[in-house]
Amino acid sequence: MHQNNRGIKQGDRLLKMQGKLDRGPVEFKSHIAEQEGEIMAIATHDVISVPPSTSIIAAVEQMTKCGFRRLPVTDAGTRKLRGIVASGDVINFMGGGDKYKLVQVKHGGNLLSALNENVRTIMTQQVVTLSHEATIRDAVQEIVEKRIGGLPILDHDGVLTGIVTERDVVRVLAAQQSSLSVEDVMSSPLRVIAPETPIETVARDMTTYRFRRLPVVSDDVMYGIVTATDLMCYLGSRDVFSRMTTGNVSEGMGLPIRTLINGTLITTTPERSINEAAREMLEKNIGALPVIEDSRLIGLVTEFDLVRAFARG
Repeated sequence: MHQNNRGIKQGDRLLKMQGKLDRGPVEFKSHIAEQEGEIMAIATHDVISVPPSTSIIAAVEQMTKCGFRRLPVTDAGTRKLRGIVASGDVINFMGGGDKYKLVQVKHGGNLLSALNENVRTIMTQQVVTLSHEATIRDAVQEIVEKRIGGLPILDHDGVLTGIVTERDVVRVLAAQQSSLSVEDVMSSPLRVIAPETPIETVARDMTTYRFRRLPVVSDDVMYGIVTATDLMCYLGSRDVFSRMTTGNVSEGMGLPIRTLINGTLITTTPERSINEAAREMLEKNIGALPVIEDSRLIGLVTEFDLVRAFARG
């Protein structure tokens, strides 16, 4: 998702790398016709959802506990879909975008107070969905064209019956053999951030440019990678509360982003096949691999990049 850098200010930090040629539009019918079939065969069936009256903090804690990037919001009785809250909505609320007004204006900057609002106040209401009769090809088309990482699946009555994600599609499509390398499909140039960048600035950049992850670079050396899920879990784990004394959002969001980076950094190389990259991402349960050449970060390959690449064949 880093390839679209329209609107980037001159002073913003970008890691420059000549991109590959555009391979043209995806021809779904010709490349994945053999994958046609019920979308429910690869989808998660027992979907956890919450009613619209659930508090924001309860929804975020549920997502953090289960390791979800998104949580459908349904009517308690009918299970009809009313919206969806994703990690992007949460970081928007934490300071990234227009949903931050709920904290800043209505609650005078008091994050603790705003977290007790209903999740309907930050959820996305216009949700892109699939029919339970959809094919894998339909899912790929929606993911690639709408740049959406997960799609709720509804029956004829609008009742939530499943959810399918980029990772589910990668798991199916990765079984195909591809001659493409990581360098052919990776995102580049990249926006990068410094370890001392405040969390609130990272949240704002992710929301403004619709990034789910940002490499953290110091003196041309990769320090780590931070994701929208990392920021959401900072809230959902209640770690943010230990940084606050008055409840003001600036206390918890002014910390440097390096405080949220932990764990081993898993990377890949440009000449590696996309099949190998896909297998590693699935095995390690990660959504992206930084691409390293001569000890330098030159790109990023994501689940979205892989779905688009496998769909092209």
